[in-house]
Amino acid sequence: MLKKQKDTENSLFQWVGVSARGKRLEGEMNGMSIALVKAQLRKQGITPSKVKRKAKPLFGARMQKITAKDIALVTRQIATMLMAGVPLIQSIEMIGTGATNKSVGKLMETIGDEVKAGGTLSNALRKHPRYFDDLYCDLVASGEQSGSLDKIFDRVALYKEKSEALKSKIKKAMFYPIAVLVVALIVTSILLIFVVPQFQDIFAGFGAELPAFTLFVIAISEFMQEYWWIILIIMVAAGYAYKEALLKSKKLRDANDRAILKLPVIGMILNKAAVARYARTLSTTFAAGVPLVDALDSAAGASGNAVYRYAILDIKAEVSSGNQMNWAMRNSKIFPDMVIQMVAIGEESGSLDGMLAKVATIYEQEVDDAVDGLSSLLEPLIMAVLGVLVGGLIIAMYLPIFQLGSVI
Repeated sequence: MLKKQKDTENSLFQWVGVSARGKRLEGEMNGMSIALVKAQLRKQGITPSKVKRKAKPLFGARMQKITAKDIALVTRQIATMLMAGVPLIQSIEMIGTGATNKSVGKLMETIGDEVKAGGTLSNALRKHPRYFDDLYCDLVASGEQSGSLDKIFDRVALYKEKSEALKSKIKKAMFYPIAVLVVALIVTSILLIFVVPQFQDIFAGFGAELPAFTLFVIAISEFMQEYWWIILIIMVAAGYAYKEALLKSKKLRDANDRAILKLPVIGMILNKAAVARYARTLSTTFAAGVPLVDALDSAAGASGNAVYRYAILDIKAEVSSGNQMNWAMRNSKIFPDMVIQMVAIGEESGSLDGMLAKVATIYEQEVDDAVDGLSSLLEPLIMAVLGVLVGGLIIAMYLPIFQLGSVI
């Protein structure tokens, strides 16, 4: 029974055969069983002499991960080909064949097969929610309905590219403070565990009372030498527990989002990024013909922060009840006055999507400038922090020697 089940799986087979002209041939073919592969070869005019199932690698085939950048690149490629007049199915096939990431090639092949079978592209994409979210699929569906799939893909490609660029800037902004803390922690630990004990052996022969600051540093050093592994375990366990708690507790996630927006410098960057993401998402969806209320729903989902998500949902409720969006944004009290005024002008002039696109561009540039400024600020800060830590430990170790010299 197990053998029968194995034979009914779609597998890869290696075959050796002879063509109608007597030429020896060999290759690989997908099939449900050895018998079906042989039958398929005979249809092609090949007499099979040997067919066997190709052995799978011991640890399975290693597939490359499909990243958000891969999806952004695929979207831009589809947009370019469609605007050049290449048919949709042919575009998908060309992208799949030329993909350097084999997993992307397999994904495009699957989507292409579903479209060839008569399904719509949006429905084919919805079967892969890990890579194509509801916003993406809804925009593609609106393009299919309006007959302007090339323009929609161009807008979606721009949206994905801008989103990935913004995400990269936020990661860069978060990296620097963490880097400062990690470097400071590593340097301090090395000094306390390996350097201070050398001085401690020297001080043991002094026979004099050590300064309080030196005794304090030596006590910390002894504690680190004795219990460093416990400290490491506690830190790893605390990080893991916090990560798991974030995944399970919505209240903790919301509190974390509120707290992170109040951080100095970092909070300012994240606020600007949230405004840019809101404006870019709303501009893209509204320009694609999605009703404003539904567009606000998409913007709330793409906000990336609970504070802005709840505020956008409140804006949606007010717009649904007939209020203008700029008044609803003002009531939320989290959007800058300039953004509200630009939205008001866009509503009055009937060019809300264009005005939101300008807002997104302005705030994306501000995020970029702020991240560059943070980098310039933190470079000397790293040196200052390390200088204080290393300098403090050096003073603590040499203070007894200085005092001994003054006595002599």
